[in-house]
Amino acid sequence: MNRTGPELQRLTRRLAETPADFVDEPMIQGRGRVAVAALVHDTLRRVGYHASDEELQRFVGKNASQDRNRLQLVALAVWLLGEDWFNTAKLDGSAVLALLDQSLQPLAEASQANKYVNDSERREEFARYLLARLDYRPAGESLAQATDRLSALSSTERKRLLQESREAERRARAIRDALAKKAAEQSADKWTRE
Repeated sequence: MNRTGPELQRLTRRLAETPADFVDEPMIQGRGRVAVAALVHDTLRRVGYHASDEELQRFVGKNASQDRNRLQLVALAVWLLGEDWFNTAKLDGSAVLALLDQSLQPLAEASQANKYVNDSERREEFARYLLARLDYRPAGESLAQATDRLSALSSTERKRLLQESREAERRARAIRDALAKKAAEQSADKWTRE
């Protein structure tokens, strides 16, 4: 997030105004309405990157339960990248491809695509996440402010912290159980010696 990007409000407003076509069913095995690979192709071409057929194949769904939400988020990211500011930003095509191909998976695992349109906190998270992956921060924010706010909103970070908390509790329970068992054994040994 070393470079200054657009105003966050512009991006969240654009997300709130996302046309239904961009969150419609992605094409998966001949079903659906949104050809996500074509959207990605056009977006990459706009930033001067010519994607190979192999690269575009990663945006063709093969399994609805595994690919649907990710492909909807890709379409949503394409919509956001169509904002005027990005058209003048001289984005790196390989960074845009990496964002669309790999970086959206954690968000897809954390929440449904429609939440990133309908919920104000998720819209802000999505906009900040996208900017951060392209090495930008919202206009008017320092690096520390942008980092703190993204961490505070991040559903993937919350999920990670919750998992760490559960594992720490599991370890603490195992230690308590082991200590109780050892104390019981020592008590039994003491009674048998007396």
